[in-house]
Amino acid sequence: MVTDRVGDFIIRLQNAALVGKSEVVVPYSSHLVAIAKKLRELGFLAHVETKIKEGEEVKRSFTATLALDEHGHARLRGVKRISKPGRRLYAPFTAAHRVKGGTGARIISSSVGIISDAEARKNRFGGEELFEIW
Repeated sequence: MVTDRVGDFIIRLQNAALVGKSEVVVPYSSHLVAIAKKLRELGFLAHVETKIKEGEEVKRSFTATLALDEHGHARLRGVKRISKPGRRLYAPFTAAHRVKGGTGARIISSSVGIISDAEARKNRFGGEELFEIW
């Protein structure tokens, strides 16, 4: 049983990018779908699709398709988990700095939903710093 769904999701994305897979199937969670949609807006994912598998029991999952660059490689190069289940880290908007010189993003869970570091600085929102992606 996975206790850190966000950590599991981002590591699945990183592993898929490293081995050259284009899709990742993840158990459904509205929080994870919101993160995936934000990653799609930032250009790290190309497509997010929710699936429902019916049978004896209903299993919900979603598929995240990685975005590719002009050479056919995944745009996602790496991830770093910041806030963990054993140690939650919260920060004001002033601490939301640029990641990898602006080529990456820091994903923040705030009171208005999932936002990037640029949106946190622009709209002056702080929150839980989930992870960095580049």
